[in-house]
Amino acid sequence: MNHKRICIYPKDIQLITGRSERYGRKLIQDIREYLGKESHQFITTEEFSDYTGISVDVVNRFIQN
Repeated sequence: MNHKRICIYPKDIQLITGRSERYGRKLIQDIREYLGKESHQFITTEEFSDYTGISVDVVNRFIQN
């Protein structure tokens, strides 16, 4: 059975944007604040997509591995 990951990590953001992993950590922190999530809660690919305007399909292509 093929499972897709639904959480996004700083390394994924680095691959998608070409920016640094530090930028990815900051962006995840910004998204958490925007959504009112706590630091232990994950950010999903859909939430990342909604926040950045990058389609979910594009995001999923980068994190399929």
